[in-house]
Amino acid sequence: MKAVYHMNYFVFLPIWIFLVLSVFTGQKAFAMEDNVTYEKATFAGGCFWCMEHPFEKIDGVLSVVSGYAGGHLENPTYEAVSSGASGHLEVVQITYDPDKVSYETLVKIFWQQIDPTDKGGSFVDRGEQYGSAIFYHNDRQKKAAVAAKEALEASGLFKDPVATQIRPMETFYPAEEYHQDYHKKNPLRYKYYRAGSGRDRFLEKNWNDAAKARLADQVKKTTGTFVKPSDAQLKKTLTKIQYHVTREDGTEQAFSNAYWENKEPGIYVDIVSGEPLFSSTDKFDSGTGWPSFTQPIKGVSLTEKTDNKLIFSTRTEVRSPLADSHLGHVFTDGPPPTGLRYCMNSAALRFVPVAELEKQGYAQFLDLFTTVP
Repeated sequence: MKAVYHMNYFVFLPIWIFLVLSVFTGQKAFAMEDNVTYEKATFAGGCFWCMEHPFEKIDGVLSVVSGYAGGHLENPTYEAVSSGASGHLEVVQITYDPDKVSYETLVKIFWQQIDPTDKGGSFVDRGEQYGSAIFYHNDRQKKAAVAAKEALEASGLFKDPVATQIRPMETFYPAEEYHQDYHKKNPLRYKYYRAGSGRDRFLEKNWNDAAKARLADQVKKTTGTFVKPSDAQLKKTLTKIQYHVTREDGTEQAFSNAYWENKEPGIYVDIVSGEPLFSSTDKFDSGTGWPSFTQPIKGVSLTEKTDNKLIFSTRTEVRSPLADSHLGHVFTDGPPPTGLRYCMNSAALRFVPVAELEKQGYAQFLDLFTTVP
């Protein structure tokens, strides 16, 4: 009996250990998984068969699902959508890792798959259900989509106006299974359809390397040269505290940071992307030990989110519009003229003195420091 007991003990010991670890570490494991923040992007570019493959091969894209969006009928079928009765558009919904591929890059790829001037459909497929649209999931995506459309219009690549709609994303309905990965399941039919629809001929003619380069130049002029580096690159270029604050929503130590008592004239830009955020003309001594401002630079639309991390307090978090860097919080106990206090982390900022503005590409902000007699 003793031998049997010992045998059972050693047989079931690993199971007991597993159960105990599951109880005590399971929650943490799920929490770690939750910290991986993936995002979604939804595009309508005509037949969804042709929109899957261009995104699937992009590093950072986790999945591409064909479906329907923008209509009024619940749980629409392909027959209802293709007839135009449901009001939906054929779309692809992309799940991606923003640390590996930016939303702006996905929008760029989207343009290069369509005729953005087509008002009545896409190539051989006619009707609103085959029209082009960008369905944005949040304000940041909306701003990026609008800016990208403005850049495309300003590029002069097309004589006709851009007809692609920019619409809020509401409900996404996955298409029937036989539509998913159609290019893999039916490669010959897919190639025949693409060629016969006129899509490939249009793309070869209108989206050649010269056209892509021209649009890229216009995007820089329209949206600025500010970009969000990859997470891997940021880990190399940022200090530990800079990375902790901007990417992990951390907070630096008060009264022991770079800019809390800086009085030199100039502007403060995002340490991650370089996008302009605040001016010294709006900086004041809040007595908190962190750099504080009454308002962002005029024209800068910071992202604000409700922050419930403190048990007994709800705060308003402030993030940069392009790089989505955590900057700090905004409070309503500031001085005139706004009554606001943008309490920022120095580690999220880079200071550009007035003498360096033109040299570093911020000449448009020199007027902030011009003294009017």
